[in-house]
Amino acid sequence: MSLTFYFAPMSTASTVHWSLEELGVPYEAVKVDLSDAADKQRKLGPVNPNLKVPVLVHDGTPIFESAAIQIYLGETFGVDKGLYPASGPKRAEALKWLVWANVNLAEVVSRWQRNVSKHFPAEAQNAAAGRDARSELDQLIGVFEKELAEKSYVLGESVSLVDFHMASLFQWIGFLDVSLAKFPNTKAWSERCSVRPATLRLMGE
Repeated sequence: MSLTFYFAPMSTASTVHWSLEELGVPYEAVKVDLSDAADKQRKLGPVNPNLKVPVLVHDGTPIFESAAIQIYLGETFGVDKGLYPASGPKRAEALKWLVWANVNLAEVVSRWQRNVSKHFPAEAQNAAAGRDARSELDQLIGVFEKELAEKSYVLGESVSLVDFHMASLFQWIGFLDVSLAKFPNTKAWSERCSVRPATLRLMGE
């Protein structure tokens, strides 16, 4: 078996990196310099026409998009390791939250950043759009807060790849100085996930 993982630090590849470490499957990590067009083209060009990370190549087949990679890892390795549900209603729940995280949560955070961050051109920003995105972010976290009201992890009392994927996104949100003080269930869940040996190991690299 051959697994090659293309990543860049502090990117959406972090979600997949966490899952790979938790699964304990052997893989080769290829670091990509996203600020270097030549490096991106040389490393990512053959495996992802979008020239973005993450990419996972399994036995010669490239897979891109973080949620798609998580689903594939779950189905291929996670069920046997107790980190992803078998086919059935619980699997559907896992898919629901993985897609929600990328389609809703990550999108609104990106929209907020584009309109308020100093890393984006001021002339392309819209203050009203930034405020709307920030309000929507609180609404989405509120949805997740209710989901965690009576359970320790997204799918119940056992941790899964869904938690690693979503907790990585919440770490990103935390880096943007978004407080979870108003969302105690989410805050406690995020802290439970973030002290796991795999993520501590990655954060120390």
